[in-house]
Amino acid sequence: MDWLSRFLHLVPVQGRLELRCLYGAPWLVAYEDSPPGELPYHAILSGAAMLESGGERPRRLEAGDIMVMSHGGAHRLHDGGGEEAEPSRQTPRLNMILSENSGGGERLDMLCGRFVVPPPYDRWMRFYLPSCLVVRAGAASQLEALVGLMRGETASDTLGGLAMLNALSTAMFALILRRAAESGNAPKGLLALAGNPRLAPALTAMFTRPEHPWNLPELADLCGMSRATMARQFQDSLGRSAADLLTDIRMTLAAQMLENPSLSTGAVGEDVGYQSEAAFQRAFKLHMGVTPAVWRKERRDRVGRE
Repeated sequence: MDWLSRFLHLVPVQGRLELRCLYGAPWLVAYEDSPPGELPYHAILSGAAMLESGGERPRRLEAGDIMVMSHGGAHRLHDGGGEEAEPSRQTPRLNMILSENSGGGERLDMLCGRFVVPPPYDRWMRFYLPSCLVVRAGAASQLEALVGLMRGETASDTLGGLAMLNALSTAMFALILRRAAESGNAPKGLLALAGNPRLAPALTAMFTRPEHPWNLPELADLCGMSRATMARQFQDSLGRSAADLLTDIRMTLAAQMLENPSLSTGAVGEDVGYQSEAAFQRAFKLHMGVTPAVWRKERRDRVGRE
């Protein structure tokens, strides 16, 4: 399994399409901070938008751009003209909400939704993805084709449309990560690491065989570089060490495996690379804040309430 497939297997993500926005300037869309584990996204189908987030300089988004607020931060999208926005009206449709205004200026067509990542898996978004991720679909790309399918599904109230839109949204998240990693200019984090061809073998090795006792010399050998160069480039690309990443992978896998009541704590620890149950217990509590037994009980109680 490639690293991205393995990552998406470990970190469950569900996409939800909420709005299709059809606005004429002047217009404004404002989002407050999202609840933990919720990542708003916006896909520009036509027109353009100015993005303001986190005190950074405004950024222009154009048709084909897709942005994800990976940390769920507050943000604003607007036409950039500086005039007071025309009020919008929302019309519930069978599978989503259509939001329109009466502005007569340049037109915007935009899909808005969110990706939902349950705890503790949402830590991957906070620690390993940039706070605001923007990719361009690109002409004749898979991402462009998928967004086109979403656009078509929102054009009419079709049978099964909601399920289709949410499934396509979930698939879009995978394509966004793939596109960002392949671009070669992703901000520091997991995608920048994946986009570094010299470090990619280490990334793949840790995701596909987390139970192996990987150490810096082994990983450096896989990448064909010295230990010092490996450690420096890994830190520069990811913002964290290889040992940090390996521990996060192991703990995420362990949390997932602990949901299976037939697996003992010792068996889970052994499967994720720990020589003794005591060592696994210590590592899990240090990393997750609770013991494996408490995590398992809390998860069982949470599922029982859902």
